[in-house]
Amino acid sequence: MSEAEALQSGKDHHDENFPVASFLIAPRHRPPVLAFYRFARFADDIADNATAPQSEKLKLLEEMRASLVGESQASPQAVALREVQKAHGLTDRHALDLLEAFRRDVTKSRYRNWDELIDYCRYSAMPVGRFVLDVHGESQGTWPANDALCAALQIINHLQDCAKDYRNLDRVYIPEEALASHGLDVSALAEPTAAPALRKVIAGLAERNGLFLAQSRPFAGQIRDGRLALEVDLIQTLAEDLNALLIRRDPLSENVHHSKTDIAALFLKRLPGFALSRMMRRR
Repeated sequence: MSEAEALQSGKDHHDENFPVASFLIAPRHRPPVLAFYRFARFADDIADNATAPQSEKLKLLEEMRASLVGESQASPQAVALREVQKAHGLTDRHALDLLEAFRRDVTKSRYRNWDELIDYCRYSAMPVGRFVLDVHGESQGTWPANDALCAALQIINHLQDCAKDYRNLDRVYIPEEALASHGLDVSALAEPTAAPALRKVIAGLAERNGLFLAQSRPFAGQIRDGRLALEVDLIQTLAEDLNALLIRRDPLSENVHHSKTDIAALFLKRLPGFALSRMMRRR
């Protein structure tokens, strides 16, 4: 077993918060999407390992970068993605951006303000959606709505896992300015239940995140591929529901994740509206 493999969590795309290469994606598009996911999952597990030293993590991430651009064969996941990208005429820009986010995860544990957090999302989240759009041959005109949705998804994840990230990794994505404005510091995340002031911080960030979700609501309607449009519409619906939960619930002590039953119910509830919107689009 390699050094990198020893740091892996064992998670796959079925364990993620939002659908990844689900049955909604056309079969011909799933191989490149899954290759990108496996690359990202591998790098994420390296960055998030709680015991590996920083120097080892950075070395392994550099091996992935070098393998992605053809300077090395050290990382099988990066080599596999490189070959898929070459076969499909895809750029390595999005994967390289993603590696920058993982390097930041290794070296940066606090975010001063909202702008710093969104700059992180520029590398950690937005490239994922852009890659999927490129795979489907969609226009770069869809990127602004994609970027808004991907940033919103990332922030939802940060708020859901704020206590776990602090306790396990000493990593805090909640901006320090937001905590300080309510007389708090990061130690508030160590409590079993969020104090009223922390609840206000989390709810306030979720409300601000709702502006991204408002910007991304037209996204599915901009996508030509019907199957991808349906997946994006479902992700948007799931994100809106989770963001609303974060405004009402305490992620330190309450469940703010969807079960498979929740996802199915939201999908069925949204499906007629999506079908109507696609029919109107074709007129």
